Amino acid sequence: MAELNPRLAVYPGTFDPLTYGHMSLIKRGLKVFDQVVLAVAQSTPKKTCFTLEERVAMASESFSGEPRILVEPFDGLLIDYVQNRGAGAILRGLRAVSDFEYEFQMALMNRRLSREVQTVFMMTDYQWMYLSSTIVKEVALRGGNVKGLVPEAVFLKLQAKFEALGKGD
Repeated sequence: MAELNPRLAVYPGTFDPLTYGHMSLIKRGLKVFDQVVLAVAQSTPKKTCFTLEERVAMASESFSGEPRILVEPFDGLLIDYVQNRGAGAILRGLRAVSDFEYEFQMALMNRRLSREVQTVFMMTDYQWMYLSSTIVKEVALRGGNVKGLVPEAVFLKLQAKFEALGKGD
């Protein structure tokens, strides 16, 4: 296997949808890493609102003009994707203690599968501590205003999605 780049991090998730909390973490990650790959997961136990293609497109539009952030879909084991990508780190965000147990288990499993890849945890910026994609979807589904919680491209897609379902404003 080729040597992994310790200055390249992969930030994985479903990003269904991408929020300002995610964006904040990636931008802060760029203070530590030269480049961050936002890896949009195809396989997830969560029921997604948007297709993989829609999630990739929304994230790509939200980060257009930032060459140090790449948006790519992935499927399969995260650690395989990270190693194939040549990344030396996995970037993960923590909002609260409740996130820690799950993230800790995942980090230990990834460490068992590859001792070369490091998991780096960053605390979410305090203004986004309460924010999750699930909450954003629930509020949007019930007609609440999520403007200011998600990028404009995501806001418009959420609005269109829930209006098409006969819900929302």
